Amino acid sequence: MSRITVMRLIVTAILIIFGRTCANAGISARPNVVLIVCDDLNDYVTDMGGHPQASTPNLARLAESGVAFRRAYSNNPVCAPSRSSFLTGILPQTSGNLFFDKWYQNPVLKNSRTLMEYFRANGYHVAGSGKVMHHHQRSLWSEYKHEADYGPFAYNGKKKVPHPSVPSPFSSLGAVIGSFAPLSDVPFKGSGNPDAGWVYTVSQEGTWEKTTKPFHYTDENDRDPTPDERNAQWAADRIKAFDESNSDQPLFLAVGFIRPHTPLIAPKKFFDQYPLESVQVPVRKENDQSDTHYREAVGKKEPKGMKHFRLLKASYPELEDGLKAFTQAYLACIAAADECVGQVVDAVDRSSMKDNTIIVFVSDHGWHMGEKDYIAKNTLWEESCRVPLIIRAPGVTDAGKVADHPVSLIDLYPTLVDLCGLTGDTRKNNKGAKLDGFSLRPFLEHPATKIWDGPEAALSMSYAGPDSKNRIDQQHYAVRTERWRYIRYNTGGEELYDHDNDSNEWTNLANSPEHAAIKAALYKTMQNMIAQ
Repeated sequence: MSRITVMRLIVTAILIIFGRTCANAGISARPNVVLIVCDDLNDYVTDMGGHPQASTPNLARLAESGVAFRRAYSNNPVCAPSRSSFLTGILPQTSGNLFFDKWYQNPVLKNSRTLMEYFRANGYHVAGSGKVMHHHQRSLWSEYKHEADYGPFAYNGKKKVPHPSVPSPFSSLGAVIGSFAPLSDVPFKGSGNPDAGWVYTVSQEGTWEKTTKPFHYTDENDRDPTPDERNAQWAADRIKAFDESNSDQPLFLAVGFIRPHTPLIAPKKFFDQYPLESVQVPVRKENDQSDTHYREAVGKKEPKGMKHFRLLKASYPELEDGLKAFTQAYLACIAAADECVGQVVDAVDRSSMKDNTIIVFVSDHGWHMGEKDYIAKNTLWEESCRVPLIIRAPGVTDAGKVADHPVSLIDLYPTLVDLCGLTGDTRKNNKGAKLDGFSLRPFLEHPATKIWDGPEAALSMSYAGPDSKNRIDQQHYAVRTERWRYIRYNTGGEELYDHDNDSNEWTNLANSPEHAAIKAALYKTMQNMIAQ
């Protein structure tokens, strides 16, 4: 018997033994994936510098075991197009799915495989619950538990309404935007109406379901779980059950948490974590929009975010009072979401799947808290575009490190394809589109690297409205490099911010002669990225 033949036999024996060991330990040939998505979460996360009082210990713990991306950006900073983009791996300007149209009716996206479908085609059991896609389709999943529920909502016995403690005129914004309160402040308690109080509700296909279900609340120890708590428990239970099943099939599990999306309702203990009198209001500058071009670009109608800010200001004796109340509720909802994240991560860490499970945490976009007199999303400024992104890939990630290179959500799909070794066309047919992003593996292995296949900037797009006729060249765009943010509206208005010296984006340098060359280079970068 030759030496080469002997070596081959030894290698074969080792592989057989390793394969049996993995099978006995319940470890699949491909890693499992747990994807956790929050809604409307900006940089109010521990160590991201967004708010000095932000406390997210579970996300901090996850970051210590993975890589945190400090310059991660939404490609379209509003719920529906952001999610349909990063969960198909196709940019809005590639698909033409620019705003709230249903992704599954889009000619490109309906002929492309979503991340869930691609994992399923590669042999994964694909399970989900909560808000993952904005426009939900149960057929994408092997199993799906709870559809998106934005509650609990205040209910007056006939319909969902703003919480009665929220002052007018801010409450005129309705049951979703114009509502914030701790769960302990039961709406209409003592009114004598047995039908009034908190209710669950379900969002389907992007609309508010008309049917409601009572949400039981006596006190913090005797109450129903919030929708996010319900989804966290489902995820933890499902991970445990899958682990105990010793299945040879790998798992892809996605769970979507609503908070801190409005209405800003959370258990009392999270409001107590931020006493109103000690809440620090967001750092802002008076008349900060005066050197910007956002207002003229969006047309005659008052933008929602500016209206929200104006009504909050009008609802309190002083603007600071309103910002404190809203900030307290937002921070409380983030803390509530963080606890849910911790429950899911703990379930992975307690399982035998821990060392073979990738965990991704991300938000679909950010949120303004009064900066530039704006409270909402869907702008091209830092507050709206920047998102937390944490990836833990055992055996790959340089744990506890931070990646500062600009990346965007479009890179998530190709990253998971790379890490999991998935194969096959991500398109269903030639009418679909190939993936637009690039694998983030280089940053997971070497967070400080400058070498990767992707661009030097992150690209974001904001829908310019129906008058733009959905023309790609008529939308609003921004690019973000490590130092600069450059915005160009379809009106030709430009903004340029130097983050090395102006992290709040208070000073627009677009008209500065000494920055003309930088602006021109960034514009060229933007055009090249849009055209790709």
